[in-house]
Amino acid sequence: MVQIEVVSFDMEGTLITDTFSDLIWETDIPHLYAIRKDLDFETAKKMVLDEYATVGMEQPEWYDAGYWFRRLDIPGDWRSLLENRREDCEVYPETLQVLKNLSRRYRLIVSSNTIREFLTVQLTKLPQVFDQVFSAPSDFGMVKSEEFYGEICRILRLKPGAIAHIGDSLKFDYEAPDELGINAFHLDRSGGAPGAHVVHDLMEFERRLEELEDIDQGRGSKERNMGSEF
Repeated sequence: MVQIEVVSFDMEGTLITDTFSDLIWETDIPHLYAIRKDLDFETAKKMVLDEYATVGMEQPEWYDAGYWFRRLDIPGDWRSLLENRREDCEVYPETLQVLKNLSRRYRLIVSSNTIREFLTVQLTKLPQVFDQVFSAPSDFGMVKSEEFYGEICRILRLKPGAIAHIGDSLKFDYEAPDELGINAFHLDRSGGAPGAHVVHDLMEFERRLEELEDIDQGRGSKERNMGSEF
């Protein structure tokens, strides 16, 4: 029996909404590209989104704003976009209370595909409850995968079963950590995804952690009782 010691959270779509990043990737960068190439915004946006698609979410470069500034030949410092959009970081309604509750019982970490510069801004909207923050592209040059979660286990010196993780990507936040043996949950706020591993908000996730604890405690009690029979 392994008790859960660490709870890991994805950031965007889990703790905060996608608004901050969406505005940067789908409005601000296309706007700058339109100016650079003397295009109307809609034409520029289509061209930029098509460029994103040629790389895809499976590659760490997809998440790297500096890479896209260079590739699209956009002048200036991309970090200024983050400061301009700081107030567009929106926290989900239940996030703060759930973090407060869980921080009393577990060590909390962030495990994200977002680059560290974005995370730094986003973390200013959250309480200082995280022991560590891991960015797959910035820290390891990869996207979230079984290897990424294995690195986290190595750094934390924990077995996979001692970690629970939640995030909104079926591939990155459920399948990858689940393959390693982490207690993984897929957060589907739309309510459409099926499966025992699916939760629909962070409060449901908190309840599922409590259920896991109850199961572990019950299993441990049963094992102790069986042992006393011999």
